[in-house]
Amino acid sequence: MDGVTGAVGNGTGAGGAASAGTGTGRAASAGTGTGGAASAGTGTRAGAAGPRGGGLSRRRLGARLLALGGVLVLHAALPGPAGAAAGGPAERRALQGLRLRYGSARRAGLLDAHLEGVVEEARRFLGPSPEHPYYAGAVVLAGRGRTVALHRAVGHAVRYAEYDGRTDRVREFPESERIAMAEDTVFDLASLTKLFTSILAVQQIERGRLELEAPVFRYLPEFTGGGKEAITVRQLLTHTSGLRSWAPFYQQPSREGQLRLLWSVRPQDTPGTVYRYSDLNLISLQLLLERITGRTLDVLLHDEITAPLGMHRTRYNPPLSWRRVTAATEVQRPPWSGLDRGLVWGEVHDENAYALGGVAGHAGVFGTAWDLAVLARTLLDGGVYAGRRILRPASVELLFTDYNTAFPGDDHGLGFELYQHWYMGAMATPHSAGHTGFTGTSIVLDPSTDTFLILLGNSVHPVRTWRAGSAPRVAVGNRFARAVPVRTRHGGPAWFSGITPGGSGTLTLPPLTPATDTARLRCAVWWDTVPGEGAFHLEASADGETWEPLPFSTLRSTGGTPEQWPSGSASGWSGRIWHRLEAPLTAWAGRAVRLRFRHTATGRYVGRGVYVDVVRVAEPTRLLFAEDRPRDAALIEAVGWTRSAD
Repeated sequence: MDGVTGAVGNGTGAGGAASAGTGTGRAASAGTGTGGAASAGTGTRAGAAGPRGGGLSRRRLGARLLALGGVLVLHAALPGPAGAAAGGPAERRALQGLRLRYGSARRAGLLDAHLEGVVEEARRFLGPSPEHPYYAGAVVLAGRGRTVALHRAVGHAVRYAEYDGRTDRVREFPESERIAMAEDTVFDLASLTKLFTSILAVQQIERGRLELEAPVFRYLPEFTGGGKEAITVRQLLTHTSGLRSWAPFYQQPSREGQLRLLWSVRPQDTPGTVYRYSDLNLISLQLLLERITGRTLDVLLHDEITAPLGMHRTRYNPPLSWRRVTAATEVQRPPWSGLDRGLVWGEVHDENAYALGGVAGHAGVFGTAWDLAVLARTLLDGGVYAGRRILRPASVELLFTDYNTAFPGDDHGLGFELYQHWYMGAMATPHSAGHTGFTGTSIVLDPSTDTFLILLGNSVHPVRTWRAGSAPRVAVGNRFARAVPVRTRHGGPAWFSGITPGGSGTLTLPPLTPATDTARLRCAVWWDTVPGEGAFHLEASADGETWEPLPFSTLRSTGGTPEQWPSGSASGWSGRIWHRLEAPLTAWAGRAVRLRFRHTATGRYVGRGVYVDVVRVAEPTRLLFAEDRPRDAALIEAVGWTRSAD
């Protein structure tokens, strides 16, 4: 490989099972507001370039499941209980009873400087963002493997006593009465509740009491009318039921009236034909679960998830004694809220969940960052934590398999959102899964790096209109992604494009003149960009002014078949491994040529970036350029690229 071999290595040092999918960009934070549509909007982008080569990707697996009938195929294709006992090292350690523990960045295989940068990013949004603070305070927790390397609190859990919507002014508590944010502060998790409801549903699927492709009315006979008979359990879990986003349950004075409202809702679209994020899906699923188990959702949560995993600070309807350690949420007044409750503190923020008694399938769970880390570790380890199993590995795959192959950009497992740059930032990969909550919460898991990131903020304190979008989530996701090192095999630095949104740069070699048509450019390359919004390009020029694409091929360091890039550019996710790049210079025999790498990031979000290493241009009998020769390296012109050892 003319010296490239020494540079090509695995970029992670930790990893999970390979899977693939495509991504999405959603415009606003997920969850519900009030008075109408949910706050999650959707957007689409070009199809992602996932890992290539052999194997069954999660996207292809989802399509195959739908074609062949769903869950039974998955359980046949993936390890069952026998496989779990003899699973991977991570799962075996979990079955032995190992738990999360605090440790250094080095112990976690992370870079300390970038890890501290995660805290800096979280703290930045305590200030104008752009006018008001994004949140009063936040807790950020990040880890890899079983090591929690970062757990930090910033700002206040309780700061504002009142808000005047006419003047956009607040009354703050006196300094002596404010409560600082702490690492163990309890948060209203809002739509992260949907993940717990989904896990409870998958447990029932695993036990044979619920069928993924069965119509909902089989379990809830009242769930009929207007085409609801065609809605399946899977469509509730993947937001493809066709139901509208929201309904005002809080306007109904009785439980009977709330149920009548739900039974009266008709699909806005034919089930299975659209993706629409909807709280009604998970409220319906709650009623289904309560019907088939004979237990209320809060009891199911405790018995089936939080008690077995030791998540003692996660529950519905926290007791009054928790109030002083709970982050306050919104000052709820009409017209921005459907209810006039004043400062909401220690009770669920979501108006519908409040009207439903605090226990709802879409919102209502309170919890801490540490408890969410336990849940993340459980799922990353195939459904087991500290020797206690809540799901089989194949059932966890149900959560992380993309069933929305018909809706590119809206990748969704059962409950979990997949590959979402709009809040995961550079942590988004075809493996990554997570969710957001309207109160300012989020969780991201990435099996490809065995990492997890939790950001809990009280971003509706004092009012929901002070914030928009998911800027803090993206910022901490980008910085944490940098904390996971990309290592060259030789251990030295490589050229790095950076991950600045909207950024671009070039890495240009000096003029070279191949003597024959056998000349080749070879190097090692590693890339992760947002498909359709970022790419790296290889280009050639006779004069250094006019550039043309230079076709190339890449070969994974793990082997396989070379992939051709006739357009001279590549984008998407390269599998978090180094590739050997080779570009023939056949057309440049006897002519001077300049070669350059160009990186572009045109959208609001970025991936982990592009790395180039050990660049060489050679003919069979002579070496025209070698980056590892100091005199050649000094002639490289870098604009926007830097030498990086991470």
